[in-house]
Amino acid sequence: MKVYHGSYIKIDSIDLEKCEIGKDFGRGFYVTNIREQAEFWAERKGLSHKTTGCVTEFDFNENAFQYFRLKVLQFDCYNDEWLDFVATNRNPKAQQPTHDYDIVEGPVADDKIATRINDYLSGKLLKQEFLKELKFFKDTHQICFCTACSLQMLDYIENPKDISYEISKIGEHVLEQLMLDNNINELQATDLFYNSETFGKLAEESTKLYEKSWQEIYERLKKELETR
Repeated sequence: MKVYHGSYIKIDSIDLEKCEIGKDFGRGFYVTNIREQAEFWAERKGLSHKTTGCVTEFDFNENAFQYFRLKVLQFDCYNDEWLDFVATNRNPKAQQPTHDYDIVEGPVADDKIATRINDYLSGKLLKQEFLKELKFFKDTHQICFCTACSLQMLDYIENPKDISYEISKIGEHVLEQLMLDNNINELQATDLFYNSETFGKLAEESTKLYEKSWQEIYERLKKELETR
């Protein structure tokens, strides 16, 4: 399974000692099988560190879930057990580490959910009320590798060969910005972008433009269009 980690830099080595405590599933290295989710975190981390952010790809050996030497905990959805586990890990008064699992998989407590968890921990929100709220949150996914042994199931992909996904995501953002800035429809924006020299260079793997942010690609396209 391909999994992704979003950060302000590319991750080619993992040091669990540098991982933060107080996260959903405790201290560990987090990945997701939802690339858009990793891209969101890459952009967010990038902004806080004044970089463009980066998504690192890994190959995850799913046999880890059945490997008898690894202790694994999996949550299929937001539920009572998930809430108890996350609340314990996020509780600043809890003794660390809070568990002895090698790998934990399940949904994410995003900013809004994390805020409500704090309300729950402080007694401002009843458990049953919170569980009802969780039914309306969109699907998310994360896997936490909590031990050095578990990391053996994760292989860093140094040079992903398929760039079509990166190009398509850049294109989505560029088209949207073109329409907003120039008050044109999607067909006109598509014609401008896909017939541009900028797109031609972006589609060439050797240029590595697909590794840059969509904002950088858009600025390059703007300069090209200004000279026409």
